Amino acid sequence: MENEEMLTQTPVQGDYDENQIQVLEGLEAVRKRPGMYIGTTGSGGLHHLVYEIVDNSIDEALAGYCTHIKVEILEGDVIRVTDNGRGIPVGIHPKEKISAATVVYTVLHAGGKFGGGGYKVAGGLHGVGASVVNALSEWLELTVWDGSHSYFQRFERGKYSEELKQTGDTDLHGTSVMFKPDAEIFEETTVFDYEVLLKRMREQAFLNAGLTIEISDLRHPELDRHEVLCYEGGIREFIDHIHETRGLEPLSDKVIYFNGKKGDNAVEIAMQYNDSYNEIIMSFANNVHTIDGGVHEVGFRNALTKTINEYGKKFGLIKDDNKLMGEDVREGLTAIISVKLTDCQFESQTKVKLGNPEIKPFVEQVVSEKLMDYLEENPTVAAAIFEKSQAAQRAREAAKKARETARRKSAMESASLPGKLADCSERDIAFTEIYIVEGDSAGGSAKEGRDRRYQAILPLWGKMLNVERVRIDKVYGNDKLQPVVTALGTSIGEDFDISKLRYGKVIIMADADVDGCHIRTLLLTFFFRFMRPLIENGNIYIAQPPLFRVTKGKTHKYAFSDEERDKYIAELSANGAKVEVQRYKGLGEMDPEQLWETTMDPETRTMIQVKMEDAMKADEIFSILMGDKVQPRRQFIESNAQYAVNLDI
Repeated sequence: MENEEMLTQTPVQGDYDENQIQVLEGLEAVRKRPGMYIGTTGSGGLHHLVYEIVDNSIDEALAGYCTHIKVEILEGDVIRVTDNGRGIPVGIHPKEKISAATVVYTVLHAGGKFGGGGYKVAGGLHGVGASVVNALSEWLELTVWDGSHSYFQRFERGKYSEELKQTGDTDLHGTSVMFKPDAEIFEETTVFDYEVLLKRMREQAFLNAGLTIEISDLRHPELDRHEVLCYEGGIREFIDHIHETRGLEPLSDKVIYFNGKKGDNAVEIAMQYNDSYNEIIMSFANNVHTIDGGVHEVGFRNALTKTINEYGKKFGLIKDDNKLMGEDVREGLTAIISVKLTDCQFESQTKVKLGNPEIKPFVEQVVSEKLMDYLEENPTVAAAIFEKSQAAQRAREAAKKARETARRKSAMESASLPGKLADCSERDIAFTEIYIVEGDSAGGSAKEGRDRRYQAILPLWGKMLNVERVRIDKVYGNDKLQPVVTALGTSIGEDFDISKLRYGKVIIMADADVDGCHIRTLLLTFFFRFMRPLIENGNIYIAQPPLFRVTKGKTHKYAFSDEERDKYIAELSANGAKVEVQRYKGLGEMDPEQLWETTMDPETRTMIQVKMEDAMKADEIFSILMGDKVQPRRQFIESNAQYAVNLDI
């Protein structure tokens, strides 16, 4: 009765009848809601189109029919993917009454991956990849060679005017797909990033030992961007590559490798410890990078901790009451977990997490048996792993004590906020923001120029700790970082609690010079390593102070680049009057009004929100830039110098 009463009391607003129920035909649903199929219509989704087509070629390799895949970025940001697999079937589909190849590119959930015997293992799970790419392309051209004839068909925004045509005779076999992403869908950008695609193709070559993947960027011939990727050592070489590019020193000569098979399911694992304090675990299912992990990764982690503890007890290295924790045995570990299975259960079309329950015990069993055998057969490596893990255990216990000390100190102090913090009066984090400012001078100007209702100022001084090469116990109580931790209120590491964040925006404000750049990088490294959810949640920003003030009489303009400065000089000196240019060497040179007007006023300021679209890429960059090794850092800077902002320093 209560429910009936509730239903009768619900107000009816507007028209909502059978006319409002839409049925989207064919690929209309993809164009209407592209994010459901590729995650985003930004850069990530754009590159995902290429992955979908390449995944189909790799499925042919997994089936044992393809040995070479060629990926080309052509003029106009057109992509062409060619493989020497069997070629998509071209015969007439019994139900659809058109070519099977046309069905694959025009019908959602169509393909050879649904138990028809075409593929035992496939990364193109849902059979929507090819049709989604077709739907989101301005045009797509398909060429198929079946060993006897060649065939061609052109599509425009997922539709075709002519059916698949036979175009000649050939003894070749394979498939070529050429497509141009639709600017109506990808409004942010349709420009492909060669380095992003190269990274993905290199991963695929590592995961499929012996498969050749060739990638070329033909938009800029002068840059000679062309790589032939083939790794006979497979994921063993993947580990070597990670350590080499990041400048990490392995603790043993050889990569630990083992594999196992159960029916049509298989797992292979490569792992090696290094001299860093961070773990790098990458998991894959049918060659698809499961960014958010899943059951295969959980199985690996569980078995790793259990096996190392069992080995330690067996050989008297640890006692029952002094077990190593998972974080202890994973410190400094680089591991690749790759599973191949007949029926992948991913969370979504973008395939970020594996859910097959039967894989967890399978991986656990393989790791437990094979890793124990390896440790017993290689006592020197086992000793190095234990020494590393026990050092991590001691550091964890030291961090726990430091945490408790920090908590007691906070509880005992009447005012637990840092003395140099100028807090704001507002408490709703939807409005509050904190400026972390380099130096007392700039901090003074910021305190005077701010809006005290919602803007807090925390000045920093002295050299900041580079946290890339230290454990968390060294961070607690650090006099440069502790004020930041205390002011934000979230704590760090395993104690981090974003619900206790005191400011919605955390804004790094440093000078536009080399020293300021270093401060920003150190702070970002700290946030990334110990307060990562702040970046993931979009709370971190970088203020953009101007470089110049161009003045003529009572008129002034602020310039953020040399080009903008020259433009304002030309504008203001049109009638021959004298123009003055002030170069800001630091934030401290601005008076409070100027700092407010240029860098702190929400109506006029420019800020960069720090995003983390690819955590692994960010992790790699921080390792390179903030690590001990000079050579990887030099190579990174030389490779990326062309993309750097030109600062007049």
